[in-house]
Amino acid sequence: MGQATLSPVALIVGVTGMAGVALAEALNKPNALGGPWTVYGVSQRPLPTWFPSSLLNNHIVLDALNQQQTHKLIAPLAPQITHVFWVALQVNESEEINISLNSNMLSNVLNALTSSSDSKLSHVTLQTGTKQYMGPIFDPVLSTQLVPRDSPFVEDYPRLPFPNFYYDLEDIVASYSKSFTYSIHRASIIIGASTRSYYNSLLSLCIYALICKHENYPFRYIGSKYSWEHFWDVSDARVLAEQQIWASVSDKAKNEAFNCTNGDMFTWKMIWKVLCDVFGVEFVAFDEKEEFDFVEFMKDKGQVWDKIVEENGLYKTKMEEVTCFGALRSVLHLEIQHVCSMNKSREFGFHGYANTLKSIPEWIDRLKQMKILP
Repeated sequence: MGQATLSPVALIVGVTGMAGVALAEALNKPNALGGPWTVYGVSQRPLPTWFPSSLLNNHIVLDALNQQQTHKLIAPLAPQITHVFWVALQVNESEEINISLNSNMLSNVLNALTSSSDSKLSHVTLQTGTKQYMGPIFDPVLSTQLVPRDSPFVEDYPRLPFPNFYYDLEDIVASYSKSFTYSIHRASIIIGASTRSYYNSLLSLCIYALICKHENYPFRYIGSKYSWEHFWDVSDARVLAEQQIWASVSDKAKNEAFNCTNGDMFTWKMIWKVLCDVFGVEFVAFDEKEEFDFVEFMKDKGQVWDKIVEENGLYKTKMEEVTCFGALRSVLHLEIQHVCSMNKSREFGFHGYANTLKSIPEWIDRLKQMKILP
């Protein structure tokens, strides 16, 4: 179990996103595996006011794409950092650009931490996702050519013959095998609490529901009949954090890839009913005869959200900056049952899970406590 002589020091890269916040909280728990942990966090911008700064022993504002800045700020930490939790993400429409951005960030940080002889880095957890099995679904050109793997997705499926930045990131961490061990964590749609995540599906749906309620619009489903009726999964950020900490201190999990979902399934019809209950909006059954362009509908609703924020004294957010309407529409029009197998995780000794229909209201309550939602 880990290196008994070292008190572990974690560096969470991407600490203000949903997964980063959950990791910072989990590592601070008195019963955290491998603990007690010292926790350092990296983000591109200063901490937002909703982030509990007491969770971090040290916070570093860093543009990891800047090699010189990264070396200057991160290399001095090499004698301290024992574990890196990589939950950072840069997003571009083009998958080739995604590869360049995300590979450079990861390489810059790992090079800075391994450049000195007194480097203490022993393990890196790398968070990726189910595009591993589907391909670059948001790339405007490549997305038209994809043939996803059969579900339930299993970890040892061969890579798809398309560019995919997840593959490049996996190869980068594997290339350091003489220096440290690693684990890969493939998430589904992540459910958590932040205003700093590129793909925040839950916050996007909450804002849509609140705008419908405020303006008296019907809360119509935004996907296809297929996703309304067929099985899906998601990843609670707490389960993701739990799995990553487990893998970082478990010898058996070294140099392995694991799916990480809640371990249950649902239809989006079930989720819609939960959202209606939470926000007190009327349930509207999906009607495939009715054309509904969700992205177009939301285009001019930024001012309505501004009004809701103002009326309720919320943390100041711009709708366009905290939502992912286009990506959400694309995902909910996929003609696949989006389900991952969690068997490998269980066989290796990880048994974390969440009840999705309970975890969604819990996270919405959390967003309310953080004054992100009314």
